[in-house]
Amino acid sequence: MSSPSFFAELKRRNVYKVAVAYAVVAWLLVQVATQVFPFLEIPNWVVRLVIALVVIGFPIALVIAWAFESTPEGIKRTEIADSMPASTRSRKNAWIYIVVFGAAFSIGLFLIGRYTAQVGTSRSSAAGAADVPKSKVGQLGEPSLPVSKKSIAVLPFENLSEDKSATYFADGIQDQILTKLASIADLKVISRTSTARYKSKPEDLTTVSQQLGVANVLEGTVQKAGEKVRINVQLIDALADTHLWAKTYDRDIQDIFAVESEVAQEIADSLKAKLSPAEASTVASAPTKDAQAYDLFLKAEFEHRLGNLSLRLESFDQAATWYREAVARDPNFALAIAQLAICRLRRHWLVEPLSEPDLMEAGRLAKQALTLAPDLAEAHIALGTFHYYGFREYEPALIEFQRAIALQPNNSTALQFVAFVHRRQAKWQATLNELPIAMEKDPRDASLVGNLAQTYTCLRRWKEAEEVARHGLAIDPHESTSMRHLLLSSLNQTGSLQEPVRLLATFLPDDPLIPNSGSYSAVIGSRCDTFILARDFKAASKALETSMAAMTNEAQRLAAKVIVQVLAGDITGTRSNAEKVVQVLEARVHEHPRDIRSLRALSWVYLALGRKSDAVNIARQTVELLPAEKDAVVGPSNMTSFAEMQAQTGAVKEAVENLKKLLSIPAGETVSVARLKIDPVWDPIRNDPGFQQLLTTKQFIGP
Repeated sequence: MSSPSFFAELKRRNVYKVAVAYAVVAWLLVQVATQVFPFLEIPNWVVRLVIALVVIGFPIALVIAWAFESTPEGIKRTEIADSMPASTRSRKNAWIYIVVFGAAFSIGLFLIGRYTAQVGTSRSSAAGAADVPKSKVGQLGEPSLPVSKKSIAVLPFENLSEDKSATYFADGIQDQILTKLASIADLKVISRTSTARYKSKPEDLTTVSQQLGVANVLEGTVQKAGEKVRINVQLIDALADTHLWAKTYDRDIQDIFAVESEVAQEIADSLKAKLSPAEASTVASAPTKDAQAYDLFLKAEFEHRLGNLSLRLESFDQAATWYREAVARDPNFALAIAQLAICRLRRHWLVEPLSEPDLMEAGRLAKQALTLAPDLAEAHIALGTFHYYGFREYEPALIEFQRAIALQPNNSTALQFVAFVHRRQAKWQATLNELPIAMEKDPRDASLVGNLAQTYTCLRRWKEAEEVARHGLAIDPHESTSMRHLLLSSLNQTGSLQEPVRLLATFLPDDPLIPNSGSYSAVIGSRCDTFILARDFKAASKALETSMAAMTNEAQRLAAKVIVQVLAGDITGTRSNAEKVVQVLEARVHEHPRDIRSLRALSWVYLALGRKSDAVNIARQTVELLPAEKDAVVGPSNMTSFAEMQAQTGAVKEAVENLKKLLSIPAGETVSVARLKIDPVWDPIRNDPGFQQLLTTKQFIGP
């Protein structure tokens, strides 16, 4: 059969008509599925199934059109229909009506969908556009979408006990109710970090609800006397300022777990939240059956939170002691085991490195908690923290944090960890997308806002860094990360000292501004660093005295003095302090060979003692331990420290090459063209032509 007759046969057998009609009807079905199904809360897999069936059905429809034809006597094979009298043949213009109707209906749905999508996009741009600064979306971190009726903040519970030290118990009850609610995916639950900033019974609930982005708040009081507990709770519609319900629970201390579950369930019922069987089980479960173990656990949690705020070694160690006592009473207390592991790992990361055996013990605890309770979100966070804080094993850490989010969708800690790990992996856009999601669950966590400012600083996006840092300080005027990056966004952008010095005057003198990354500034602190850049070494020494209270050990204090004296050219004082601290630092590095801050301090001490090759080798060791390819936050500062030592010891070409690389990557915390022009650490190579050429280099900014 020739091609023309084949196409003529396709036309005669109505294949073209069926194809057109099928396409129009298929388009109609797809529009209904994509535009209407989500409105009816029909799962996305149903939409995908409809689209797949439509695609599969197209060739089948064409085959049927070729082989069969509709007649008044029913469906007949085409050969039989052709032999029938013309009067008995079906009318063939019905398809035109199908096409016209389907096309009109499809176009209508399409236009409606486009309109609603544009409206939805315009409404959600503030929440979804991660890297839009707050000047474009209103108050950063505060929701611009209509507040969901299924949203709640559990405010701090007031301690009415005669024993005022029982505050830990009231805090613990609030926290456990909040944790149970956080497991319900159908609710938006604000993190404790944000709610802790409010009174138990704030006067202006409307403002509170606006700042937290919730429609409802739970207030409560706790009165504990011996083995008896009275808990009063009331759920309030904060938008309407009306009480939804209030209830009093008088129970024995042994029955406290049932109260927490009942309150959480009543809240879920009041807000019409849908619970899966797994979520219902989590809400109803008790972490332990031992009331005394639970009391010890609540004491540990209270002290653990104090440690996170103050970064005091004593608080972390006291919390660990109480966790262990709780586990000693109930060896199957998985939540206490998981929190003990997290407490030890946070101590290791934030304050003082653990020994290798202690670090491995924290990992064993995390795995033990997970074995006891595979569906416990905190156990997955503990194991993820071990991978992240212990060994920077990012992929296994992400798996655990993402599993925790699946189990507890409102867990702000897990959401933050995912963003922080991606930042270490140099997945900057992912970080910028994810941090605002965590901020929706924790909108008043100033340190979280400060971390977003830090991310912008690394990317040399100075304006956004400044805007975000100012918002962090509006939440908490003492939040050190926001203060530090407000300074850096000005210093590293302009190289002018006028604004940073003015800013320092607005900070309280007891705010030490000790950074967690940076080059030599990681040892001396941002307050002292600012005066170093201004070449006011007398003010820098005075600022250092202020910062020393926050330094964890005497060796760090002496090393900081050494750095200031080296940069000031005080050779006599430098050598004296260096001799005092060198053996202590060497012993510390021997005990903790991965302690980057101690390694940096030791390299400067060696420099002060004239041991130039040792100074360079130690600085090189930090780069080998943690290069930028492995850690996109600390790695560049290690390379900066290496370049500093090279510049100070006469390795001019090598220093310039390292600085050139740093200007080509996200390293805005430590290196910028403006900062290179004023930093005295580069004075030994300032007149080198290669260094001068760097000052006209186009530096990396983005994404």
